[in-house]
Amino acid sequence: MSVAEQFAGLNIQNLISGPLTAAADASISLARSTAEFINDVGFDANGKIRTADFGYQRRTANEDGTSNLEEMKVAVPMLAIVPIPNLQIDEVNILFDMEVKQSEKSESAKDLSASISGSAKFGPVKVNISGSVSSHESNTRSSDNSAKYHVDVRATNHGTPEGLSRVLDMMAVCISPMLVSSDIKDGNGQALPDNAKAKAEKLKQLRAEIQGLENRLDASKNSLDSTIQRMKNLAVAQQNAYQADHTRFLNTLKDDPDGTKADEASAAMDKVNSAWTNFRNQTAELVKVLADSKPNNNTVSDLFGLLAFKSKDGTTDKYGTSESQYSALLSVQSSVVEAQNNYDGAEADLLAKKVDYNNAVSGATPAIAANDEQKPAPTPATTQPKPVNGGANGKP
Repeated sequence: MSVAEQFAGLNIQNLISGPLTAAADASISLARSTAEFINDVGFDANGKIRTADFGYQRRTANEDGTSNLEEMKVAVPMLAIVPIPNLQIDEVNILFDMEVKQSEKSESAKDLSASISGSAKFGPVKVNISGSVSSHESNTRSSDNSAKYHVDVRATNHGTPEGLSRVLDMMAVCISPMLVSSDIKDGNGQALPDNAKAKAEKLKQLRAEIQGLENRLDASKNSLDSTIQRMKNLAVAQQNAYQADHTRFLNTLKDDPDGTKADEASAAMDKVNSAWTNFRNQTAELVKVLADSKPNNNTVSDLFGLLAFKSKDGTTDKYGTSESQYSALLSVQSSVVEAQNNYDGAEADLLAKKVDYNNAVSGATPAIAANDEQKPAPTPATTQPKPVNGGANGKP
């Protein structure tokens, strides 16, 4: 058989596509196993996160020298503490080598022999002659064929998928240690006497109230800052509108040979810009003063000192209801006054609670309330010496 005939029966397409198809099917099976692991280990039958609960103790020091022995509990998602199988086929190598060895040797063996003898006389000499003939033929034939077919598949664990990592990050934000119980001890972690424990419990309650008031104050501050920023944004919008009106007014001037009207309009616009810029730079301070003065929420306060630019004649006027941002600014004024009052109230409550805490730490008696009348203690009567002869300086 010729060398070409050796390859005639090979299906090269199957030799290449077979391993690749098997690798693709294996990838599907690996992905399915990862999904099944996440569903079985990470979530329960109701689709909620399966967690592992851990408990531990921690001790925190207080300002009064005592300490809190707290029992803590934390729930950690199972998917965050177990390795996730995520095998993926990275590489498929197909190697096919076919080696054809063909050698042919023909050898036939055949032996033939013959002999002959005779004599001849040549004069006085007689010669005897003998001989033989032999033949050998050989024919040998041999062939050798070999083939190598090698498939190399490499798969590695790609760790946690990117989407699952983001889900775990969101879980981590929402999960935090939870306080189960707390017991007050002394600075060395030993039990306190009853009276000391009662005082420590009172201080602990005051600290919790102070923490709540601080959170309330932060929320009030954020709300106030946000509302003040809205007011500033409206001021910028109104100022830009006046700038556009000023530009349009200058474009309408036709009978102004010496530029007097244009100069007057520019001067008026400078006053308007100055008023609104000062308002934006001092909004927080103005809002504080406005909230303390119990303003009329039906009009924008004159305390802001706002001016309007009149595009009809290029002059200034008091900021009134006909302006483009007036209604929005009036609405925000009501909101910012309310936000300022909420902040002031939270600040006052926090200050009063801190005074109570300091009094409890020092053992001092709480101060008398401001609305309580405190009468001065009576002073003992004293006998004043009378001046001699009734004179103020003792002289007649």
